[in-house]
Amino acid sequence: MKFKTNGLIIKEQSIGEQDKLVTVLTDSHGVIRAFVRRAKNIKSPKCASTGLLCYSELSVFENKGTYSIDEAQSIEMFIKLRNNVANMSLAQYFCELCLSLCPKEQEAHDYLRLILNALHLLANEKKEPLLIKACVEMRLMGLCGYMPDLVMCSDCGEYEAVQMLFVPKTGKLFCSNCANKNGARGILASKSVVTALRHTFYADFEKLFSFNLSVDSLKLLNLISESYLSCITEKDFLTLQFFKMMSE
Repeated sequence: MKFKTNGLIIKEQSIGEQDKLVTVLTDSHGVIRAFVRRAKNIKSPKCASTGLLCYSELSVFENKGTYSIDEAQSIEMFIKLRNNVANMSLAQYFCELCLSLCPKEQEAHDYLRLILNALHLLANEKKEPLLIKACVEMRLMGLCGYMPDLVMCSDCGEYEAVQMLFVPKTGKLFCSNCANKNGARGILASKSVVTALRHTFYADFEKLFSFNLSVDSLKLLNLISESYLSCITEKDFLTLQFFKMMSE
């Protein structure tokens, strides 16, 4: 079976002297692994268009669960990412998240759209990297079905307090009074951070990245998003550690 789809290369691996194996987040088939013949030949049009972080139009052949890319035409290569080591490492972290969280061999339009928009903002430095990172982490959790309960305090129903406590292990939110009463352990956040946290899950996609926070508030939002993602996935992401090191 042969089909055409658009996809983002999220991993590449050399196979022999001329070929390579790529992992692609595709619009129509989610995450697939595909062989690319003669992809390392610089004269081949598939050389650049199947490189890491290249978004391309692909012609894919599938036979008994094995995929190969016959043709590839680049749409966007996000070249500007290569000018900033920290931004490039964050982009690679997004790729690692996709490998772990995006659906395999099934439609993944919303996942691909999220990552492409994040890479565009990151490459063109239109938003703070930490803001982009928190939005990607939390919205990915939502797309995967891991929705925290952020509507109100899980105990008394208080919607907005001066400070609220987010519990990463349960995804629940408590006002300060209920947190103290129940002995809940989590991350204490200001009203602005809680509002931003809700925004990452509930905002329309077109408005997902359209907010601003102070540097300290962004760091706190990222602590929450990282903690929640870590509790859900139970994984350590090496690319995340490298991004932190490059951002210091």
